[in-house]
Amino acid sequence: MSNSPTPFVSSEVETPGTVADFLLELRSEEIPARMQAGARADLEKLFRREMEAAGLAVGALTVWSTPRRLTLIARGLPLATQAVSEETKGPRTSAPEQALEGFLRKTGLTKDQLTERDGVWFAVVEKPGRAATDVLAEAIPAIIRAFPWPKSQRWGAASLQPESLRWVRPLSGIIALLGGEVVDCEIGGIRSGRTTMGHRFHHSGEITIDGVDDYAAKLRDAHVIVDHVEREGIVREGAKKAAADAGLVLVEDEGLVIENAGLTEWPVPLLGRFDEAFLEVPPEVIQLTARVNQKYFICRDSAGKLANAFVCTANIAAKDGGAMIVAGNRKVLAARLSDARFFWEQDRKTPLSVHAEKLARITFHEKLGTVADKVERVAKLAEWLASEGIVPGCDPAQARIAAELCKADLVTEMVGEFPELQGLMGGYYARAEGLPDAVADAIRDHYKPVGQGDEVPTAPVTVAVALADKLDTIVGFFGIGEQPTGSRDPYALRRAAIGVIRILQSGVRLQLARAFRLLAGEYHLQEIDREFGSFEQYLAETKSFDESGKADPGVPDPFAERFAFKLDAGPAELAFFADRLKVQQREAGVRHDLIDAVFALGDEDDLVRLLARVHALQAFVGTEDGVNLIAGYKRAANILKKEGYQQPFVSSEVETPAHGISTSLDANGLGAETEYTREPAEQALVDALDAAEPRAEAAVAAEDFTAAMAALATLRAPIDAFFESVTVNDADPAKRAGRLGLLDRFRAAVHKVADFSRIEG
Repeated sequence: MSNSPTPFVSSEVETPGTVADFLLELRSEEIPARMQAGARADLEKLFRREMEAAGLAVGALTVWSTPRRLTLIARGLPLATQAVSEETKGPRTSAPEQALEGFLRKTGLTKDQLTERDGVWFAVVEKPGRAATDVLAEAIPAIIRAFPWPKSQRWGAASLQPESLRWVRPLSGIIALLGGEVVDCEIGGIRSGRTTMGHRFHHSGEITIDGVDDYAAKLRDAHVIVDHVEREGIVREGAKKAAADAGLVLVEDEGLVIENAGLTEWPVPLLGRFDEAFLEVPPEVIQLTARVNQKYFICRDSAGKLANAFVCTANIAAKDGGAMIVAGNRKVLAARLSDARFFWEQDRKTPLSVHAEKLARITFHEKLGTVADKVERVAKLAEWLASEGIVPGCDPAQARIAAELCKADLVTEMVGEFPELQGLMGGYYARAEGLPDAVADAIRDHYKPVGQGDEVPTAPVTVAVALADKLDTIVGFFGIGEQPTGSRDPYALRRAAIGVIRILQSGVRLQLARAFRLLAGEYHLQEIDREFGSFEQYLAETKSFDESGKADPGVPDPFAERFAFKLDAGPAELAFFADRLKVQQREAGVRHDLIDAVFALGDEDDLVRLLARVHALQAFVGTEDGVNLIAGYKRAANILKKEGYQQPFVSSEVETPAHGISTSLDANGLGAETEYTREPAEQALVDALDAAEPRAEAAVAAEDFTAAMAALATLRAPIDAFFESVTVNDADPAKRAGRLGLLDRFRAAVHKVADFSRIEG
């Protein structure tokens, strides 16, 4: 038995004391609106962590934020921690002296302070309860120092010291009240108290807070609405009302609601107008200009068209009703819209094809060439998708033109100012220069679908370009070993794969492996051009090709190591798509193991056909026939595995009324051709397979997977009867070989529909 000390902690609970409400306000200069939600969560987490470490029980917490303060309220906080008795088990009393000495050093006690019980030494340390004020006085500075602001700063003379206080903006005040009494603490020269400040413009002087119950009311009297949720409601409803009073409809934007609430302590939504001449600029540009630069809402008229109106949110209740505020905001917005109009006019002076020439200066990825290289690959694939009829009704010429121009707006002034408008502006510019609508729409929408809720393009040219663009990105980054890992996906390949899947689910019949190989070849040829100047020069320098330019399998390419892109496109990408498909279909209730079972066939990369097969398989495995057939399959597979019989079925059956000739591989891999009399159940399984196999094959070929499952269902009773009455491992080698061959034939028949070994349960 080991004599090493074993810690053991017990606690003795004292009679619970009284509780009180606690208020903490951390006041500073303006906290950026984008940081406030995270700050609220961090304040709650840090407070709970400190209280838990000290042994103070914490219930529900209220956390508020304004631009100038973070506030936490804890109701019913215990006034003291519980006294605890910590007990650590030591060595036995009969243990060597060295063991005891080590235990004493560890605990910091002397031998006479130990307690002996049942021949074992114990160290018992009584820790009295602590007053909550003492706990809080230590916790508040610790919380402030540990606060994980995305960006923070030092200030004042103390900032010269590296250990000086950091906060998002200079911290100016701390309120810490427990039961109305000040919790005395200090950090960075700021001592806690009970005073705060009201609205920067509507209130002057300090406000004295008595406790939790009067805090929000006294601040409201000082024109500060401390509850951010309440301010959000004022912004949301006030903006709608301001628009409605003018006969307009607000374009709702919940992100803008939260941001405006985070910028104001006394929000007052106000409606303003801008010059109608700016409406010639695309509406998305106006909305983005107003939103990003000025945090304004926009409005539409009763017909749904963009109106020359905006709603801004003031931080004061102006005496003139906000007229001066609106006038000032109108001037600022006019300047921004003038810039946008200038970009709009300048960009249209240059055709998209000329803009596209500049893409050769932009690196797509250092190992994958330029954006111009990407555009050329996408154009070839889009044209191929159209010419092969994979995207029905798609004009190959239009698909190539749209693909060649789809990235051209990346070098325009407008997209340089507003990257969010890439694609959209290309569509506007294409339409403005008279390109076909199908081409303009494809340029505009080729990034879609961007997320799970985004619309899926259906226009043929758009579908071809969108598919080509996403597939090119996936194959490219897989080719240089930049696959997503864990939560890391810097090139958004998972999103691209989901986009491809959603487009294909709309009815596009594409064999993914063919597209992967085509793109891999294009990547490789482009890399050869970059490395050698031309394919002809590459042929001249390498000896791994014959005179006709075909690869000589007997001669390795001496320059293979120079290429970043690897030509083994296919298996890894298909596995990636299988994983993405499982994630996407999980919400639809499709079992992941069934997707694996179909993908495992190895030749199923048409997602439309694959999902049809999976859905039919899911319906089948939920029936009694399906459950029993799976059980029979697994029993057959286990027998074959146990006997080492892993080869595919190669036997041919020449029927006689009661006899059969079995030509198959035995367990040792030796050929055997014997004639023996089959048992009735054995013959019944042969007859069932003779009938089911052609039916299942024909149904799979016709993509009628429900009928294929129905054909397999006819094997359920014969395989059950076979196992009930037939001995597979018969002493007669001929019977044994024939019956193993029959089970292998049964397994092979099932595998024509799905790999049942992947099905769980």
